[in-house]
Amino acid sequence: MKSQITLNMPVKDLARSKAFFSALGFQFNPQFSGDKALCMVVAGEAIQVMLTTEDFFQSLIGKGVAPAKEANEVVICLSCDSREEVDALIAKAVAAGGRTPHPPEDHGFMYDQGFEDLDGHLWNLVWMADH
Repeated sequence: MKSQITLNMPVKDLARSKAFFSALGFQFNPQFSGDKALCMVVAGEAIQVMLTTEDFFQSLIGKGVAPAKEANEVVICLSCDSREEVDALIAKAVAAGGRTPHPPEDHGFMYDQGFEDLDGHLWNLVWMADH
């Protein structure tokens, strides 16, 4: 089994994306960052997101880049330690320019809310009760 996940996501403006995700509390690894990509640390070395310029991303895939504001291929789901953490991160995302596509969902054992980042990528934050 592999022990590391790196997601690659195209963004229109690296500086704006860095400011947005920094406002949510994410850190960046300068060792793997440059003028074409930023390495955002999500869960230590286990999960990272490479925010890449659209041109660089396209050079990696050899086909067009889907406009995330129009269609999404994936929703990135992150676990949170509490309902309050979900709400706090959503508030930070909205304050930094993101938007919420739907209201929070409370299922008792699970609480979640999503946000759309500046480029239209969807992120879902979830708290699940211990069983």
